[in-house]
Amino acid sequence: MSCQEARELLHGYIDGELDLVRSLEIERHLRGCADCAEMERMLSGMCSAIRGNVPYFKTPGGLEKRITSGLRRASGRQSPHLFNNPVWRWAGVAAAALLGLFVGSALWLGRSHSSETDLLAAEAVASHVRSLMASHLTDVPSSDSHTVKPWFEGKLDFSPTVFDFSDRGFPLAGGRLDYLKGRRVAALVYRRRKHVINLFVWPDPDAADSPVQAVARQGYQELHWTRHRAAYWAVSDLNAGELREFAALVRNPG
Repeated sequence: MSCQEARELLHGYIDGELDLVRSLEIERHLRGCADCAEMERMLSGMCSAIRGNVPYFKTPGGLEKRITSGLRRASGRQSPHLFNNPVWRWAGVAAAALLGLFVGSALWLGRSHSSETDLLAAEAVASHVRSLMASHLTDVPSSDSHTVKPWFEGKLDFSPTVFDFSDRGFPLAGGRLDYLKGRRVAALVYRRRKHVINLFVWPDPDAADSPVQAVARQGYQELHWTRHRAAYWAVSDLNAGELREFAALVRNPG
């Protein structure tokens, strides 16, 4: 099993969704690959942290009584016999449960989105650091966008837009394949003096354009945004101001 195949299956392996044969293949690969084993430990740790902090929401006290009173006022019937009827009592309980489920789901979705962003931020930093430590910064080292862009053809299910910003102080250094959010992505590599910027790009057809948002993690600056149905994550140890300058160029290259 190659590293690429193992990383594509890591999420399923951690969640216990793979069959025995595939699980054993991944375990065999992890025993012999320090990089993939480190990624597995990082993802497992984050998943455990997320599960350990998932909130549990109970319906507020007195909600059933308030719903029952509201139903009584709406019906215009004040007869206590009607609402002492088990059918109405259970209707109130069901309504309270549904409302509690709705409120809890809304809160959970908000927390879930935040957790997903945190997880992706951690993955992006890990990929950035790994590219520097493993001496595998680029698969196609070139400052020519017309060389880098065609290299991705047949390796990805999309064609990333590639620009060289040498005249703006951010020269293109090349590109490589990487893996984020459970899929293959394009990693475009730029430089700013002695600093390296990894720009991860992948299609996000359902996402509307969003402004640049910042995340600081483990001493690295991260900016992410969506534009023209694509997701972008820029990671570097560059200062926040210059990384925002780079993001502005990518968003508006003209």
